[in-house]
Amino acid sequence: MYLGLKLLSPETFPHREAQPSPAAGDLVLLDALRPEHLVGGNEFAFFRIPCSYLGIAQDEVRHLTGLRVSGAGGVAALVSKFLAALIGEDGLWNSINGKRLALNAVDVIALFVAELLVPYRFESTENGSEMLARIRSYIEENLMDPDLSPESIARAHHISVRYLHKLFQGDGTTVSTHVRQRRLAACRLDLGRLPNRRRSVAAVAQSWGFASPSHFSRLFRQAYGESPSEWQVSASVQERNL
Repeated sequence: MYLGLKLLSPETFPHREAQPSPAAGDLVLLDALRPEHLVGGNEFAFFRIPCSYLGIAQDEVRHLTGLRVSGAGGVAALVSKFLAALIGEDGLWNSINGKRLALNAVDVIALFVAELLVPYRFESTENGSEMLARIRSYIEENLMDPDLSPESIARAHHISVRYLHKLFQGDGTTVSTHVRQRRLAACRLDLGRLPNRRRSVAAVAQSWGFASPSHFSRLFRQAYGESPSEWQVSASVQERNL
């Protein structure tokens, strides 16, 4: 897929009906299989990105081809400014920093494209439920990652943070609440296991992504009505009575 960044004054360009001519900073999307549309001379800077890097299927490109998006706000503005800053920095491309910047650019563009495809990918509740199920599985697999966040979860699934929040809102909760509840449940299970009873509460909490022991203890008491230490003692008593 080609992503074009408008650099100068408006010029004739193939775009969808009822869309005004692109302004400086606007973005246009084109199918890489139709290179005849790459016109505009120095008016545009084009970037070719493999669909596989963006997490999109080839048949999804048809929803994007010829689309013009204003670079004035949202994720599109981030993409526009990022690409504009990269233009002219030829010396970077063969350096380590250049490769890192290119990967960062692809990540931002992937978020941008995923947001554009949301209406086509999740037209039904069933599809949204399937995505939510995949996200929940991803969270379970990464609960011990202290950097797990709405932003990292959305990035891993090529969706916007806004859409991620919308999915969980439809399920009657929030992303952060779900992650916190699952981490608390994992800590409670760990603290009740015999091999872990010699580990400190702080060590168990930290292993499941809680940076502050006091904050963890407060959340644990709110969720289960007793402190983590009290739960360890209770679990030991229950085991001896079996």
